[in-house]
Amino acid sequence: MKTLPFLLLLVLIGCNKEDPNDDPITQNETGSFTDSRDNHTYKWVKIGKQTWMADNLAYLPAVSPSSDGSDTSPYHYVYDYEGSSMSAAKATTNYATYGVLYNWPAALKACPSGWHLPSDDEWNVLIEYLGGEADAGKKMKSTSGWRENENGDNSSGFSALPGGHSLTIGVFDFLGDGAFFWSSSEYEAPYAWSQVLYYYVVSVNRAYDYRGRGFSVRCLKDQ
Repeated sequence: MKTLPFLLLLVLIGCNKEDPNDDPITQNETGSFTDSRDNHTYKWVKIGKQTWMADNLAYLPAVSPSSDGSDTSPYHYVYDYEGSSMSAAKATTNYATYGVLYNWPAALKACPSGWHLPSDDEWNVLIEYLGGEADAGKKMKSTSGWRENENGDNSSGFSALPGGHSLTIGVFDFLGDGAFFWSSSEYEAPYAWSQVLYYYVVSVNRAYDYRGRGFSVRCLKDQ
């Protein structure tokens, strides 16, 4: 008889435990904030212990054609826009949908106060939380917009869009085919680490790329 209270306590503790099969990815907090620099509003999502922008950064202090660029000075691009007028660039559908493409020097300084360009290690924390490179891509991709309907399930809420990239040889490429995101981590000059998603694979791929290329930016909230 004396063992009954102890057994009852164990049952009560067991009832209060979280189900180990619960998927934490489906329990993410979401919200929005406004960048005071230009009053642009962004969605955000908490994935694990990290809080990520759920939109591509669209801060545009200047704009250049794809033929202009540098791996040491900041440059900003809007996909398929080949002029220098910020108002004209912001009026395009590609700006509204995909935001701005930044070369690496611009990306390092692009995030608003309280946010930063994630390091290679911080990207890896996200990817490991989502199951590793082989599984994370599907969970990160948006549910529409990818070529041949090779969309993701976006179970992470990250909403990766295939915004393509720009090359300093005067070319924009991969719109609808790939999403390219800078990290703040250097590789060897003139390269830096990045994360890439393609329409034809479900994985996310770590790569190093020339710093003069224009890639999308996702900011990570300071902790």
